[in-house]
Amino acid sequence: MDLAARLRAEARRTDERRLLVLAGRPAQTRERAADALRTADIADTTYLGPADPSTALTALDPIEHLSLDGSTKLLGTTREAVVVDCHEACRPNALGRAVGAVDGGGLLLLLTPPLPDWPERRDGFDATLAVPPFDQADVSGHFRRRLVDTLRAHRGVALVDVEAGTVETEGLTDPPPRRPAPAPEPPDDHRFPAAAYEACRTTDQADAVAAFESLETLVLEADRGRGKSSAAGLAAACLARDGEDVLVTAPAYRNARELFARAGELLTELDALAGQDASENPRRLETADGRVRFRPPAEAVDLPDDPDTVLVDEAAALPVSRLEALLDAPTVAFATTVHGYEGAGRGFDVRFRDRLADRDRVVQEVRLDTPIRYAPADPVEVWGFRALALAARPPVGPLVADADPGSVGYRRLSAEALLADDHLLREAFGLLVTAHYRTEPNDLARLLDAPNVAVRALLHDGHVVSVALLAREGGLPADRRARMYAGERVRGHMVPDVLTTQCRDERAAVPVGWRTLRVATHPVARSRGLGSLLLDRVRAEAADRDLDYLSVSYGATPSLVDFWAESGFRTVHLSTTRNERSGEHSAVMVAPVSGAGRDLLERHTDWFLQRTLGALADSISGADPDVVRAVLRATADPARVTNPDADPDTALHPVLDLSAPEWRVVAGTAEGAAVFDTAPRPFRRLTLHHLVGADPAIDDSDGDSLGARAERLLVAKALQARPWPEVADALDYSVTTECKRAMGRVAGHLVDRYGTEAAREERRRLR
Repeated sequence: MDLAARLRAEARRTDERRLLVLAGRPAQTRERAADALRTADIADTTYLGPADPSTALTALDPIEHLSLDGSTKLLGTTREAVVVDCHEACRPNALGRAVGAVDGGGLLLLLTPPLPDWPERRDGFDATLAVPPFDQADVSGHFRRRLVDTLRAHRGVALVDVEAGTVETEGLTDPPPRRPAPAPEPPDDHRFPAAAYEACRTTDQADAVAAFESLETLVLEADRGRGKSSAAGLAAACLARDGEDVLVTAPAYRNARELFARAGELLTELDALAGQDASENPRRLETADGRVRFRPPAEAVDLPDDPDTVLVDEAAALPVSRLEALLDAPTVAFATTVHGYEGAGRGFDVRFRDRLADRDRVVQEVRLDTPIRYAPADPVEVWGFRALALAARPPVGPLVADADPGSVGYRRLSAEALLADDHLLREAFGLLVTAHYRTEPNDLARLLDAPNVAVRALLHDGHVVSVALLAREGGLPADRRARMYAGERVRGHMVPDVLTTQCRDERAAVPVGWRTLRVATHPVARSRGLGSLLLDRVRAEAADRDLDYLSVSYGATPSLVDFWAESGFRTVHLSTTRNERSGEHSAVMVAPVSGAGRDLLERHTDWFLQRTLGALADSISGADPDVVRAVLRATADPARVTNPDADPDTALHPVLDLSAPEWRVVAGTAEGAAVFDTAPRPFRRLTLHHLVGADPAIDDSDGDSLGARAERLLVAKALQARPWPEVADALDYSVTTECKRAMGRVAGHLVDRYGTEAAREERRRLR
């Protein structure tokens, strides 16, 4: 295929990539792709497509064959060419990974149905978007329509109609010759060996290596393909050569493979490599007095063997809690991809920058802009960023700096409206990216095509200042609910699924609600009530649409729980395990809209409180006490009580049922005449009563004299039953006896505020 050869020649001459689209019937496009690879003299090729060994492509030798779901194997690697077969499914994540894997001078081949028909066809990826009660026919083709439009609009993209045998666009750009970039040089007073700088490909990369020479806390940001991992690897080698113990962590070893490869090469060149655990893909490199070693994040947070330096690659894909734990290392560097296929550095910025600011550390920031694997302004990268909205950003700060509840308007952003207004799409999607540290190309397709997804926003002078992504859940038929109750999972109905399967409520999937997948307010306009206003408007619209409730599930932190509680949401569940992505226990909260929604809320608030004492002393014993305080306070309205005639072991909200002997233990503990360990039960029930909401008849005009530390003590010891030494250490008491004396003071407050007259008299007598 002569066109492929010419595209390849131009790509090699310019150190850019080119994109060749072959549109038509599956067998024809695969055969033409095989011809193109032969003509272009490309051997190092990966084919992403269905497992069909009879195709002309899979018959090529050599060729790597991966399924679309297996495209993660491309991350951190390069190929001369990648073929993406979109006939059975167009998976945006796979497409993004393929774009990132093609080296300069290479080709990306895209095999598609006829372009005019492609948006109207339904495929395997569409099936993942068709959650009940919708089916595949309800999925729109907006994402593929956008894809086709961008393919036709961007330079460096060749379009071939295989069936007609015609070339719609050749994709040749005939650019002028490029001037060679100056070779990077070491700084005048460099401490690292000159060989480290000679190994750099760009000035950006050399600057990044130099930043490690005076490392305390470093944030290294780059788009994919800028060499940040290589720079970190060169620096790690230099540090290990100088005798430092360098601990490397990343979401998976494959993310750090390039770092170890560059470190090993430099140590070999410097004749400093004393040993390694494997010749390929090593996880440990030894020098005479130092080392570079890999540990997965779950182990790295404990800083095993007290490393001198910690390097975190793909930091945006790790939970903030784990990143914060790594700040306890003497020196630490965070390398993150800004516009990536595994996570977004902007989410990292928003979620982690505040934590960095709270630490008394000097933070150095370096950004790598110059590509290494291909030339700047590479057409395929430009197309990929546009088509997959990887470069989507919120509006610039000055445009929305004056936004407040009085200046904004509520708008329903339909998929059609977003498709028609690329500026609006970039602002809305860019703002959603800032709300979550792991936004993927699949999320763009879900926003545009999924029939159960809705987008709502507040606009200030035409710019998106606050946005919510919503998903319809519930309203499932009886047979489906019965199968859920028996353990069958139903995609796209997370809250009904949790309440049905884990909380054992077969009726939970009857009401219909909107789950808030994400909500985000522009950073310059936060703390002005815009997020709460948006949720209020969403709730009003939900009532107009005869929905029953709003819900949300997220990694619980005290501030987030408080935000959702202030917006009218109440806790119905706290997960027993930590979320793999957020690193937090996930809270599920519900805001009722109809009577059915209120019934659901009250049923599950009560059930949550009935089971919480057992869970807190067992499966949730490791949860942050501040999270426990927040989720308990964010249950039902304090004035609500359960049936006072119910079993005392289950009627917890907020009934107090302490016996006279139990009150005497609490009063005695307050005055040092009794000990907590004799009868922990009354303290558990008093803690729950205090946190959930006391009887409103009690005079609280003097305010709550129990401070946050005292409440943490009650949670950690009374609810979570942690050992005294662990509680004392966690709450910074110097010795265990001081912690126990603090519990005595807390007991006195509980007696004074909630005790019976007999309990208060007992305390006076002992005093």
